[in-house]
Amino acid sequence: MTDDQGWGDTGYNGHPFLKTPNLDKMAANGVVFNRFYAASAVCSPTRGSALTGRHPLRYGICTANCGHIESEEITLAELVKEEGYTTGHFGKWHLGTLTRDTIDANRGGRPQHDAHYAPPTEHGFDTYFVTESKVPTWDPMITPPKTAGDVSASLETGKSFNTRYWTAPGIVETENLEGDDSRVIMDRVVPFIESAVDKKQPFLSVIWFHTPHLPVLTGEVYRKQYADLSEDQQHYYGTLTAMDEQVGRLRNKLKELGVAKNTILFFTSDNGPEGREVGGRTQGLTNGLKGRKRSLHEGGIRVPGIVEWPGSIPTGKKLESPCFTSDYFPTIANVLNIDLKNFNRPYDGVDLMPLIQGTVNTREKNLAFRFNKQAALIGEDFKIYSNDDGNTFELYNISEDPSEIENLAESQPDQLQQMVDEWHLWKASQEASAHNADY
Repeated sequence: MTDDQGWGDTGYNGHPFLKTPNLDKMAANGVVFNRFYAASAVCSPTRGSALTGRHPLRYGICTANCGHIESEEITLAELVKEEGYTTGHFGKWHLGTLTRDTIDANRGGRPQHDAHYAPPTEHGFDTYFVTESKVPTWDPMITPPKTAGDVSASLETGKSFNTRYWTAPGIVETENLEGDDSRVIMDRVVPFIESAVDKKQPFLSVIWFHTPHLPVLTGEVYRKQYADLSEDQQHYYGTLTAMDEQVGRLRNKLKELGVAKNTILFFTSDNGPEGREVGGRTQGLTNGLKGRKRSLHEGGIRVPGIVEWPGSIPTGKKLESPCFTSDYFPTIANVLNIDLKNFNRPYDGVDLMPLIQGTVNTREKNLAFRFNKQAALIGEDFKIYSNDDGNTFELYNISEDPSEIENLAESQPDQLQQMVDEWHLWKASQEASAHNADY
């Protein structure tokens, strides 16, 4: 999972400048979700959905730096550990604080946030190398310049960020933290996978890159690939190309170890691109979709989506049905023959394999959203959207009008009412969960 990568920020989606050769290869060798969605319009909630299969408001993660993964939630890591998997989390965590006694990032080490202490080891992960929240995308432990400037300007300050890479409670990594942050992360992923394969142990590796979240910085080797563009574009595109290089490194390592055909690899982003518009270091593209990060319009939540599983799913397929990050949990559960009914709680995601393998043509459940007084429900063809927490809704035929230009609320009242009623039923379920009905 990347951080703030827009729907249009890949080569395979037709970007005019950006080079992502490894994502392009992954897309050609797997299934591309043309309508893949983050479950929320900002980072922490989406990340919660990916690990639980449930909307984050069911357990109090309302926005970035809000709430944490509750101990009663069943995470992907806890799910697969019961099946003998070793589990690792690498990169951005953002689902709770990592320390009680050291000032760290946005909330760590502050008494008022002590209740949100929730390191990965308390949620099923055997090992981790994570930050609480954002870091610069180049030299991640160095304070970046406050203005765009040159990469060297950040190095000259020599000041440490109040953000650290933690590897266990109370233990901070101090070595191998220079250069591209995606490489820094993958340097920890590769040994974890090598060790698991050497022990003939199945593994779950959750890799959450910081790229291309602000502060956006990259090195000269990546900037040179975009030398004809502006300095801001060089940094933005360069950091994505650097991240793409690490995706290629991961795919090649799986092949080298002989486990690629027995490994499911997913790729996505946590929400749409930062900024009110393209400019400065917020160069992310939505390919004409309305809205950006923090919006439940398409540009804020429709994100890149790929799955690759050589020999087990089609190659070069493009899937048009809407899917989202809450689908990961039930998909992996069903691949492992785990019945979610045993957990006695509502799940918002569905098993994607029937859609991926073509045994069904439409998903069984619509996608429900609620964030920051916005609401939405997305189906195969239609979408409703509200900016007043569900009091009034707009209606769009999203399959024909992905830019959400023509509001059909007045011309198709029956379709509108059907979806509004469905969203309110979902809201009642979500609010019941928030009041501990599931535990």
